[in-house]
Parts: sequence; structure tokens; C-alpha cells
Amino acid sequence: MPTEAFYLLAADAILITHVLFVVFVVGGLLAIYAGYWLSWAWVRNFWFRLSHLGAMAIVVFESWISMICPLTAWEMALREKGRGSTYDGAFIQHWLHTLLYYDAPEWVFIAAYFL
Repeated sequence: MPTEAFYLLAADAILITHVLFVVFVVGGLLAIYAGYWLSWAWVRNFWFRLSHLGAMAIVVFESWISMICPLTAWEMALREKGRGSTYDGAFIQHWLHTLLYYDAPEWVFIAAYFL
């Protein structure tokens, strides 16, 4: 496997890990709220709640000190080494912008709004 391809593969693995982390933080919070109303016992598990609280604390700390997530920095460094495309800013900022603002023909938006 060429070295550049290895760097891009490693960057993709970090991206997947980062997405799973975000899903755990956001989805975990939603599951805790839903679990309260639906009486799910697993959302009251000590280790689940402790790890979820720790994950949220990491995100809050990074926000307070205006720090780019180390996973984002690591992914971008690997993409640069692999001569892949990179993005500026934070992981969440980039992907939310990508999901919310995309280029499509006007008829796509009209059809979406109509439906």
C-alpha cells in the first residue's frame, strides 16, 4: 500500500471515530431523556453515565479554551501527509455547514419545500 494511501486511510479511521464520539455525546443525551420517560434501565447505568459525562466535559473544556479537537487536528495532519483535501475550522462546524449548505439545482429545493 502506498504511503499516501495509508495516511488517507488512517485519516478516514479517525473521522469515523470522531463521528462515533459525536453520536455518543448527542445520542447519549437524547437516550437519557428518552430513557427517563420510557423507563429504560440501561440509561441509569453508572458506567454509561460516567463515560457520557466525561465525554461532554471534554467537549465543554475544548469549547471554553477555544481548542480545536485533537481528533480534528490529527485527521487534518494525516490528510495533508496523504495529499488529500483538508478543511478549516472545527469538525462539527465543517460537517454541519456541509450538511446544511450544499449546492443543488433550484428545483431540488423547491421540491423539498413542497414535500
